[in-house]
Amino acid sequence: MEKEAKKDLTKKYENAWEKYNKSQLGEVFELGDRYKDFMSSCKTERECVSEFIKIAETKGYKNIEDVIKNGETLKAGDKVYANNMGKTLAMFMIGKEKFESGMKILGAHVDSPRLDLKQNPLYEDTDLAMFETHYYGGIKKYQWVTLPLAIHGVIVKKDGTVVDVVVGEDDNDPVFGVSDLLIHLSADQLQKKLSVGVEGEDLNILVGSIPVKDKDEKAKVKANILNILNEKYDITEEDFVSAELEVVPAGKARDYGFDKSMIMAYGHDDRICSYTSFEAMIDLKECDKTCVTLLVDKEEVGSIGATGMQSKFFENTVAEVMNLCGDYSELKLRRTLTNSKMLSSDVSAAFDPNYPLVMEKKNAAYFGKGIVFNKYTGARGKSGCNDANPEFIAEIRGLLDKHGVSWQTAELGKVDQGGGGTIAYILAQYDMEVIDCGVALLNMHAPFEIASKADIYETKKGYSAFLIG
Repeated sequence: MEKEAKKDLTKKYENAWEKYNKSQLGEVFELGDRYKDFMSSCKTERECVSEFIKIAETKGYKNIEDVIKNGETLKAGDKVYANNMGKTLAMFMIGKEKFESGMKILGAHVDSPRLDLKQNPLYEDTDLAMFETHYYGGIKKYQWVTLPLAIHGVIVKKDGTVVDVVVGEDDNDPVFGVSDLLIHLSADQLQKKLSVGVEGEDLNILVGSIPVKDKDEKAKVKANILNILNEKYDITEEDFVSAELEVVPAGKARDYGFDKSMIMAYGHDDRICSYTSFEAMIDLKECDKTCVTLLVDKEEVGSIGATGMQSKFFENTVAEVMNLCGDYSELKLRRTLTNSKMLSSDVSAAFDPNYPLVMEKKNAAYFGKGIVFNKYTGARGKSGCNDANPEFIAEIRGLLDKHGVSWQTAELGKVDQGGGGTIAYILAQYDMEVIDCGVALLNMHAPFEIASKADIYETKKGYSAFLIG
């Protein structure tokens, strides 16, 4: 009688690169190229939402406002989107089952840490024109000096005219920057803690140095900058009050490493999960339960405001979609939300061999090992976390293995080292099942972050597996 083979009872987290055949390897790099193009041109929430809508419409998605205005109804297989103030997007594919059975939701955010121009930003000091900024989200301020910076955003004039601004990305554009002390005069600065080596009020960007030839003008360089802006954009200084101008690293997303296995870009957190969620959504052909991709703003500052996850936008939009399907009541809406399941798609921290002491290796994420699941985030004693239920985790494990997705689990560093938060806890307030998952990054929240192309590919596969079932 043959001896029974010994069972392998250990969990091995595979390196996804080792499993790819030639065809799959091509898919990995093709997805990476599409993603790089997106990240090179979409550096603000408005730019992301605008690009997603443009692509979605080519895939048959209709604006829900047009559906309502035209008196249309929705049925299984129909696709609609809702645009909230140009900075939040909800996409729906109507499923065959009733809404009360719940939806499948991919939720991510499209905002990233940056510098915002203040409402009265322009001033002159010692014949130099400067813009004052207010940093947005969690940044290490010293990382933002001596970098080439670009300005993206909109200026809204009193008559309602919206002026789009992108300066610093074209090869013929100027770039801007925050200066730093030369090493020869940095003795005092170098004695400071990193957190105060560069102060928030010192993150002012240099924008010009040529004065106007007007002996009666006191701030001659500032006046010249206003002339240039008026000529190019037909604006005055007062128009800055109703502007939304973001200062971001200039330049394209780039391949990283000799083997081109990684991507360096500004804003991986969390556009990397937004993009992979979006691609999984537009690839979906049909669904039993209604599927949703929800891309929101303001996560980096607490998910507040009209375009953040804590607004009523999503709940109101679900109600509108249900009504267009002839299946709305307040009780049905509550049941729909409660019975829904969600992947809160956000990034995690990858193990960095340069800084091993902040990680616990058995519970860290690694490049190349696939989509990362965080049962909980939070800080220290899990403060502020959404702690996912094991029943839901078991269900997700089964789906990932069924579809051949490489996956791993992680915590965000050692227990007392820090932590973080996502939009997961907000959706969990509806009593739905939610877990955090996404791509592991190096340099998270730095001007340029690093991600593995294999992890991007496996994350998209994971999101598709969740939607398909």
